[in-house]
Amino acid sequence: MSTTQASAPTLHNVGTKPRVSRKLFVSVPVNDLQRSIEFFEALGFTFNQQFTDATATCMLVGEDAYFMLLTREKFASFTTRPIGDARKAVSVGLSISAESREEVDEIVKKAIAAGGTEAMGPEDHGFMYSWDFFDLDGNQWGIFWMDPATIAG
Repeated sequence: MSTTQASAPTLHNVGTKPRVSRKLFVSVPVNDLQRSIEFFEALGFTFNQQFTDATATCMLVGEDAYFMLLTREKFASFTTRPIGDARKAVSVGLSISAESREEVDEIVKKAIAAGGTEAMGPEDHGFMYSWDFFDLDGNQWGIFWMDPATIAG
């Protein structure tokens, strides 16, 4: 096994802010929509009733970032591929920032108390602190805090 590290990829569009401000919507399939809403409400998240019906809801995460929790049937209507089982494989990393290390711990402890399970223990990288949990459907969520001085560059 080699001890050399691969070189970093070449970037052509470099910056710290996007060229165009966009809203981010991430769709997440869930088995029981009401149960998932109650789980994330227990973690302190709010939902937009305007985008909620029997098959979907819009979880507010940031000023322009949203998680759409969709029944598996609704999620299936947006793809021609089979929907994976999050309890068996991970195909996407879902991460949400926190305002402090303490908030990271608070959110993950709430997730576990609400029926989630720990995915990975806390990791402290000095400039960043994170802790992951699995939600009720097995999706892995990372909660992290990053030192604002690091973000500012």
